[in-house]
Amino acid sequence: MRLQINGDKHDLDVVTLKDVVNHFGLQEGLVVTEVDGTIIDRSNWNDINVQDGMEIELVHFVGGG
Repeated sequence: MRLQINGDKHDLDVVTLKDVVNHFGLQEGLVVTEVDGTIIDRSNWNDINVQDGMEIELVHFVGGG
């Protein structure tokens, strides 16, 4: 499946938005997701089936100081 993630095109074998997050090895509690301009709550990641051409933004928060 061809997706645009954070502005870059990726060919991934995924079904749900949660699969996308897991593919990149991101810690779920520190990620905000947006699909086609809509922020998706973490509790709904399993309910969102990704489709060819979707635009996904993954924002991963990193602590530091």
